[in-house]
Amino acid sequence: MKRALLIAAALAVLVLAGLGANTARHWAGLAGSSEAAARRRAELAPFWRIVAPPRGTAEAGGAVLLSGCDGVHDNMDFWAERLAARGYRALILDSHRPRGLDRFEAWRLVCAGQVLPGAERSGDLAVALADPALPAGGRIVLGASHGGWAAMEFLRLALTRQVPPGLDRWPASPADLLRRLDGVILLYPYCGLLNGADEGDWTAAPPILMVLAAEDQIISTPACEDLAERLRERGARLRIEVLPGADHGFDQQDHAALSPLDFDAALRDRTAREVDAFLSGAE
Repeated sequence: MKRALLIAAALAVLVLAGLGANTARHWAGLAGSSEAAARRRAELAPFWRIVAPPRGTAEAGGAVLLSGCDGVHDNMDFWAERLAARGYRALILDSHRPRGLDRFEAWRLVCAGQVLPGAERSGDLAVALADPALPAGGRIVLGASHGGWAAMEFLRLALTRQVPPGLDRWPASPADLLRRLDGVILLYPYCGLLNGADEGDWTAAPPILMVLAAEDQIISTPACEDLAERLRERGARLRIEVLPGADHGFDQQDHAALSPLDFDAALRDRTAREVDAFLSGAE
């Protein structure tokens, strides 16, 4: 029995060491391999979905939406339709299904920071923003939770001209991609240790709206407030709205079994009004 306990303890140490090494690799921005942007697009495009503006609506440009770490759910449909109503051709970018992260709850590895960290996922966003599926004109990015982290990493990498981990080069000039961005909306993004956004000069970044949940059980709202302040010091034009009584994923009805999170229609509607006001100033 004593020997079995020692073996079990040793295995646990090895597993923890492996997880720690993997986390450190992500923190350092290292990806296992790099691929061409055209190949990444070929992997992603069959799984993304576009919501077009209603007939007769003046076209404003394109929008790319990134879900949380549990994959695409109903909140992405809500926001895509909301943006389409303003004239944006909205592309819901699914980073999970192309990688098989929708099977056997593999998305939990994304939530744990062991697979597809924000910097690596930002390459998906770069490919989508450069894609001809989006019309000419401005661009809007909306990222929720892990998607917000990826959006922040995209901005940091584009501003510092670093290629997103996992891509061999940018799919288009990062300066051009930034220039076309009218605004970035971050819903309760991850701002913890693995978030590397705090780097470079952010004066060329588009306006940013960060909506945080005061009672967030998943991410640290104070960490996001601190990160936002540091980004402002770097030149970012960033506005924060902290929603009293809100928890993580308040705009999403479809949650995993045993999830402590709840949908709140009133908070989603309030956020929609904040987003509308932000877009009216950004357009």
